[in-house]
Amino acid sequence: MIRPPFAARVVTGLIVTAIEETRRLPSTAVTLPLTAVSQALQAAMRLQQSMAELAIKGDGALELIFHRSEEQPEWATFDEDEAKDAPQIAIAHPPVRDTPDAEPVDYISSPNHDEATTPQDEPAEQPADDTPVSLGSASAGRFALYSNAPDELVGAGRATPTADPAPSTPGGPAPEIVEFLEYDTLTLAQLRAKIRTVGIDDLQDLADYERSHRGRAPFQTMLDNRITAAANK
Repeated sequence: MIRPPFAARVVTGLIVTAIEETRRLPSTAVTLPLTAVSQALQAAMRLQQSMAELAIKGDGALELIFHRSEEQPEWATFDEDEAKDAPQIAIAHPPVRDTPDAEPVDYISSPNHDEATTPQDEPAEQPADDTPVSLGSASAGRFALYSNAPDELVGAGRATPTADPAPSTPGGPAPEIVEFLEYDTLTLAQLRAKIRTVGIDDLQDLADYERSHRGRAPFQTMLDNRITAAANK
């Protein structure tokens, strides 16, 4: 097969490309505005990047030429920092004078105080009349009968009161059940628990012992109730 010349092949390729683009023309026409806008934005961004790179290169070249010192940014200041840096003003206080202490007034030894506290209108104490009034005196008047108490009452009042005799407790040995249960050391609750197994005779001995020696009403009532309950069984 004989190959055609190069120019013929190039022309044939252009014709085929034109036919393909013609077929794509409807879809290309729809997307053409969006494509154009995106390409324009890309071109603008590339231009900005190129300008920024050129500016950076220019700054570096100028620093090498002029040797400028770096500018330090001013830091923000607050009211608290300014208050700390501000000079403190000393406030002068007026001197305080020491005044001598006043002498204490002795109100107890003051003569005026004694006069003020002494009652002026107090009646003078009258001496008690210890003179006995006789019943037979005519000058005693009709009230003489009530002026003195009878001798029997006076003698009874002057008599020394005597203490009441202590009640005597009958002696004799305690019953055997009292010593067995240690009755004198039991409380009411302990006695209630222990008399459940005690017979009627022993209960009667405990009741008699309580009445004659201790005389405690709660214990007597409990023993009597227990005796009654045991007798009814």
